[in-house]
Amino acid sequence: MTNSNATQTALIYRPCAGIMLANKAGKIFVGHRNDDPGSQAWQMPQGGIDEGEDPEIAALRELGEETGVIADKVEILARSAEEYFYDLPEELIGKVLGGQFRGQRQWWFLMRFLGEDSDINIATAVPEFSAWQWADADSIVDLIVPFKRKLYRDVLEEFRLLLRTLSYVL
Repeated sequence: MTNSNATQTALIYRPCAGIMLANKAGKIFVGHRNDDPGSQAWQMPQGGIDEGEDPEIAALRELGEETGVIADKVEILARSAEEYFYDLPEELIGKVLGGQFRGQRQWWFLMRFLGEDSDINIATAVPEFSAWQWADADSIVDLIVPFKRKLYRDVLEEFRLLLRTLSYVL
């Protein structure tokens, strides 16, 4: 085992909440990461769960912090059946997530967006995104950084049936 593998194994996963925000057309919100302007690093809103915080409360808080969308503009349709995990690539260990984590463990929430596009404001107190768009569910995985793609595929698969019916239940 190399030293970097030993370091990664000793680190824990950061507890997080992820949000799949779907509009009336069944398209998914993705934001371009503000910290990597030259890349194609898009992602759905996500962020840390504070100690003792309920994952659903964390998801709503993170959604507001990253998109400006407040809780009364969404309806929570589903919570993932389990936590999803991803590992950071070796070159990012110790450089991101405060250097304290090997990756993230995430509870995911499918939320229906009840507002208008004008309710989205990524120019938040601490901007996470430099741009945003509504994307087809089938194109999201291709927009994401490679080390998160399996997690996104798995989350999409879990929520796929609900996404297909979303535009019919509005």
